[in-house]
Amino acid sequence: MLQGLEIVHTARRALAIGGLGLAGATTANAAGFALIEQSVPGIGTAYAGAAATADSVDTLYFNPAGMTRLPGTRTGAAVHLIEPNTEFNNEGTRDVLGNPILGGDGGDASELAAAPHFYLTHQLNEKTWLGLAVNAPFGLTTEYKSDWVGRYHAIKSQVTTVNINPSIAYRVNDQFSFALGVSAMYLDGEFTNALDFGLIGGGAPGSADGKLKITGDDWAWGGNVGLLFEPSEDTRIGIHYRSEVKQKLEGGAKFSKVPATLQSTFYNTDIKADVDLPATASLSGFHPLNSEWAVVGDYTWTGWSSIPELRFDFDNSLPDGVTTFDWKDTSRVAIGTIYTPENSDWTYRLGAAYDESPIKDAASRSARLPDADRIWLSVGAGFNPSADLRIDFGYAHLFKNDAKIAKTATGEDQLRGALNGSYEGSIDILSIEAQYTF
Repeated sequence: MLQGLEIVHTARRALAIGGLGLAGATTANAAGFALIEQSVPGIGTAYAGAAATADSVDTLYFNPAGMTRLPGTRTGAAVHLIEPNTEFNNEGTRDVLGNPILGGDGGDASELAAAPHFYLTHQLNEKTWLGLAVNAPFGLTTEYKSDWVGRYHAIKSQVTTVNINPSIAYRVNDQFSFALGVSAMYLDGEFTNALDFGLIGGGAPGSADGKLKITGDDWAWGGNVGLLFEPSEDTRIGIHYRSEVKQKLEGGAKFSKVPATLQSTFYNTDIKADVDLPATASLSGFHPLNSEWAVVGDYTWTGWSSIPELRFDFDNSLPDGVTTFDWKDTSRVAIGTIYTPENSDWTYRLGAAYDESPIKDAASRSARLPDADRIWLSVGAGFNPSADLRIDFGYAHLFKNDAKIAKTATGEDQLRGALNGSYEGSIDILSIEAQYTF
C-alpha cells in the first residue's frame, strides 16, 4: 500500500490538474468544444456553403465579405436549442491500488442549452459595408451525478463565451470582395471534481471525499479575414480565416471537506491559466444548377493542436498542474442543396456533414469532453411573410460514434483512478431566426 506521505507528495503534483480542463469543458455539438450554430439558414445545409452563400446577415460570422451582397441595413436574431445526450458505461474503473471505485455511471452528463446570436449589417456606399456580430463560439456544459465512478476526473464542467465581432467589407469589383474583422471574446469557466482524501491521507480509498472547484475568466482579442470571389453572376467561392484567441484566465480554486490533517496543503488560492482557442480556415462554394436548385459545399480546418496541454499556475504552495491533451487539427466537410421554387416565398434546404473529433484515442479522451467523430443530417426552410421580414427554421440530428475512454492510474491520473468505459451519445438541434431589412 502507498504510504500516506508519498501520496500527499504525489497529490501536490497531481491534484492541481485533477479533473480540470478548459479544453474538455463541454459536450459540444461541433467537434472539440466549438459551437458552429451561428446561422439558421446554414443549419439547414449542415453549414455547407457557409462562407459563400452570402444570402443573409449570418454571413457576418462565416465570411463578412458576403456583406457586399446585402444592400441597405439588415438585422437578424436567432436562438439554437441544443439537446445533447451523453451516457457513460463503466467497464472496470479502478483506483491506484487496483480496487474498483464504487459509484454509478453518472446519468446523462448533458443538458438542454440555448445558443443565441445577433447580427447587424449596414451599407455605407456602393463599395463599403459595416457589420456587427454578437455570438457564442464556444460553450455548453457537462455535469455528472456527484457519486459517479469518474467523480475524481470530473463532476461539472461549464464554459460560457461571448464574442463581439465588428467587421468592414469592401467590394473591389463585380468579382472580388474582401473583409476584415476584430473580435473581443469573453470566456468564463467553472470546473469541479471530487478529491479522494481517504487515499491521499493514507487511509481507505473513497472513505473521505472532498471537492475542488475552479473558476476563471478573461477577455481576449482575435481577428478574422474573408474573401468572396464571384466568377459568374450566381456562382460564388468564399474563403474565411479566423485567428486563435489567446485567453489568460485568472480566478480561484476552492477546496471543501478537507480533513484537518491536510488543510495545510489543500487551501483556497488564486489560479492562472493560458488557453489558446483554435484558429479556423474555411473554403466554401455555391453554384446554381438551374433557376430553382443550387448545390453548396464546405471544407473547414480547425487548429485544435493549439491546446496541447492545460497548465494551471497556483498561487499557493501547490506546483503547476498540467493536463496533457495532445489534440490534433481536424477537418469538417459538408455538402447540401437549396431549393427555391419559382413564384414562391419559401426556400428549402438539405445537408449532410462529417465532423472529425480532435481526440486521437481512448487514452487521451477526457471525462469532461467525451468527444467523438459525428455525422450531421439536417433540414431547413425559410419564408418571407413580407418584403422586409424573413423567418428561417432549421433542424439537425448528429450521430456520434461510440467513444472509448481508457485512463490509467499513473502520472497525472494517479489520484483520479483508471477510468475505463465507453460513451454513447447524440445531439438534436432546433433553430429559429428572424431577419429584418430596414
